[in-house]
Amino acid sequence: MAEAEEDCHSDTVRADDDEENESPAETDLQAQLQMFRAQWMFELAPGVSSSNLENRPCRAARGCLQKTAADTKGKQEQAKEEKARELFLKAVEEEQNGALYEAIKFYRRAMQLVPDIEFKITYTRSPDGDGVGNSYIEDNDDDSKMADLLSYFQQQLTFQESVLKLCQPELESSQTHISVLPMEVLMYIFRWVVSSDLDLRSLEQLSLVCRGFYICARDPEIWRLACLKVWGRSCIKLVPYTSWREMFLERPRVRFDGVYISKTTYIRQGEQSLDGFYRAWHQVEYYRYIRFFPDGHVMMLTTPEEPQSIVPRLRTRNTRTDAILLGHYRLSQDTDNQTKVFAVITKKKEEKPLDYKYRYFRRVPVQEADQSFHVGLQLCSSGHQRFNKLIWIHHSCHITYKSTGETAVSAFEIDKMYTPLFFARVRSYTAFSERPL
Repeated sequence: MAEAEEDCHSDTVRADDDEENESPAETDLQAQLQMFRAQWMFELAPGVSSSNLENRPCRAARGCLQKTAADTKGKQEQAKEEKARELFLKAVEEEQNGALYEAIKFYRRAMQLVPDIEFKITYTRSPDGDGVGNSYIEDNDDDSKMADLLSYFQQQLTFQESVLKLCQPELESSQTHISVLPMEVLMYIFRWVVSSDLDLRSLEQLSLVCRGFYICARDPEIWRLACLKVWGRSCIKLVPYTSWREMFLERPRVRFDGVYISKTTYIRQGEQSLDGFYRAWHQVEYYRYIRFFPDGHVMMLTTPEEPQSIVPRLRTRNTRTDAILLGHYRLSQDTDNQTKVFAVITKKKEEKPLDYKYRYFRRVPVQEADQSFHVGLQLCSSGHQRFNKLIWIHHSCHITYKSTGETAVSAFEIDKMYTPLFFARVRSYTAFSERPL
């Protein structure tokens, strides 16, 4: 026993001497080995569950590492967002100064760091700024001001000078600038742009010139007159729309800056040949054209001629086409919220010269009659365009005899021959203004 104790003592002393001579790496390896041995012995001990396999020092070390990693990640995200915010504001400044190429580069770098940086920053012009937009402030209360662009432009014009001017000349000139004209004259010019043809598309393009023209183009009186010309007395109340412009854009209506066109094609059986060996078949193709005017007039034409030759003739009602039908239309909105167009059209009357050659001969009197066509169409939208499709729902012929006053009605069956009409915009229809709105 004494010899064994001496051997153990000598081994312990030798181990201590070896530990003193080992390097730090070997010491760390030995410590990990001792920890593994202790954990292994603890697992082999009876009555130990699987949930208590890890010791408390390991858990504490792991929790400390996770907390440190989370703090580091949070600081990195915050620094990244601050950098993206700085780049975004720099891009806005470059864009206001006219350097679009540089602004795009800064925008791209900011969105690479934080893709939704534009939603995390709110900016507006400072009232004390120089008007160029070089200074920005973050303020959540100004979001409502930016939402209403019209009010924002009006405020900016008020801040510039004590005398309100809608626009400023970009370059100095000895000629009189349009901003010198009174507001009443400018509004009269804008009414000429809209014209009696209700060319509101040109008005919207004119509003892109400057902030002052944008304000003039949003004048409620112009849009109110346009609504009255389309719907008449039925649009006295503004409800449920918030403005006259919203009513004109959202409420169903026919379009005036073009023509509705449909194309019908079918196969017709021909007569049999004299020898009876073959029978001809014919492909019939024709077009229908309907042109609406803001004053309630409508034109309709059915012809085999293609649109390239017919559309220019429908610019005015004083066309020389013989087969043209003229009449009036009205809009009707039923309880099912479907807008329908009803029109009564007749053939253009021609004054025949009196024939005096056979005035002494008795002729068989011909019963005179008036012929008119009643048309019903449903207005709907198709694709990305609005109010560009008309579907046939009714078509009939009314013949009124003047001698007896009786009216004979012949209703046509709406079948596949009545194809829908689609709208095609024609620029020449609104190229000239004959009268102001």
